[in-house]
Amino acid sequence: MARSRRKWNDLSSGQQTAVLVAGSVEMALTATALVELARRPGDQVRGRKLWWALACFVQPFGPVAFLVWGRRKR
Repeated sequence: MARSRRKWNDLSSGQQTAVLVAGSVEMALTATALVELARRPGDQVRGRKLWWALACFVQPFGPVAFLVWGRRKR
């Protein structure tokens, strides 16, 4: 059974806004987590920085996980 895909223009303006807001939030979370990871010394990160950097691209859980559990208190 073939499934039809909805195109951007098929979405209501509210749905389009929701998609843009969700995408913006994900991008901001990812950027914040990656910048925080890059600036933080390795001894203040729980685990390896490489693994956290890769995990940050697993949306939306990776950036949130790093910001909540991946950082040690200063």
